[in-house]
Amino acid sequence: MGSIAKKGLQKYLVQLQQHPLRTKAITAAVLSAISDIVAQKITGIKRLQVRRLLLKVLFGFAYLGPFGHFLHLLLDKLFKGKKDTTTVAKKVVLEQVTSSPWNNLLFMIYYGLVIESRPWIQVKSNIKREYPKVQYTAWTFWPVVGWINHQYVPLQFRVIFHSIVACGWGIFLNLRARSMALKKA
Repeated sequence: MGSIAKKGLQKYLVQLQQHPLRTKAITAAVLSAISDIVAQKITGIKRLQVRRLLLKVLFGFAYLGPFGHFLHLLLDKLFKGKKDTTTVAKKVVLEQVTSSPWNNLLFMIYYGLVIESRPWIQVKSNIKREYPKVQYTAWTFWPVVGWINHQYVPLQFRVIFHSIVACGWGIFLNLRARSMALKKA
């Protein structure tokens, strides 16, 4: 069994090297699926909501993987691949004041408009009420992840590391969105 996993990992690493963008997009899609399946089960949804799952997979594939790929390339280029403490701190701060707020806002918009098919007025109201709490929580959690990522993870694995952690974050966001929907009902 161990050799099957080892061969699978080797094939994955080859794909990551030969087709980094595609591999990261697919990885983000798979992890988005896992995140949503777990969130659906935790919230007590008896029958898997396939439409919701596919829309989450689409978000992971079309946005999260590619965005992370280009963000980490840009950060590495801006800071010339340095990993000293000051540079890592700058990368984390830049990431937290730009991509973190953007990603959370975009997810909340996508979740409300596309996944839940709610009208813009409801989505906007939910964002006004919940976004500050979500972003504050993100700022208490993601800087640590960013620090580890920029300090210890090689560039080609940063999106994957981020996607794995984001799988858990996605569960949190799903549960948060679900609890807000239940409070309204």
